[in-house]
Amino acid sequence: MGCCSGRCALIFLCTFQLVTALERQVFDFLGYQWVPILATFVHIVVVILGLFGTIQYRPRYIVVYAVWAAAWITWNIFIICFYLEVGGLSKDSKLLTFNLSRHRSWWREHGPGCLREEPAAGLGPLDSQAPVPAIGCTLEHGYVEALHSTLQILVALISLVDLTHFLSTMSMKSLPASCSSRRTCLRK
Repeated sequence: MGCCSGRCALIFLCTFQLVTALERQVFDFLGYQWVPILATFVHIVVVILGLFGTIQYRPRYIVVYAVWAAAWITWNIFIICFYLEVGGLSKDSKLLTFNLSRHRSWWREHGPGCLREEPAAGLGPLDSQAPVPAIGCTLEHGYVEALHSTLQILVALISLVDLTHFLSTMSMKSLPASCSSRRTCLRK
């Protein structure tokens, strides 16, 4: 079983997308960001489907992955606009938490170089779930989230270019022997 360059590149890109999506999922869980958790979960499932389609030469799975990549790019553009407060969006809204918690981005409290300001004991109700503001951050949490989304966009764009190349160069010799023509394989 040989590996052509387009196919190997797509396998690598899908694997890299899985790693970056899992990393993002962890930080979304830590910040109780429910909408991004759901979107990233769907992304992980579709990337696995695309990886399977690439390995097994299943064009329909690869097309589903391509359509999702376009939707994923759109979602990440929205996230960038949300955290950079473009177009009336506010990163302080509870839009990404389904209004279920007071939490925001995990990076808001634990960003690079941030110092946490612990509340003084005995000054109000003790709520271990309340977000504690951070001060002195090297990079504001909105920019960290925007950088995460930018990485996701770049990988998805490169994947889209590679998968269109891979789909266009799928030759008859790379299709299973049971297919008499490209059209009959695409119907399967």
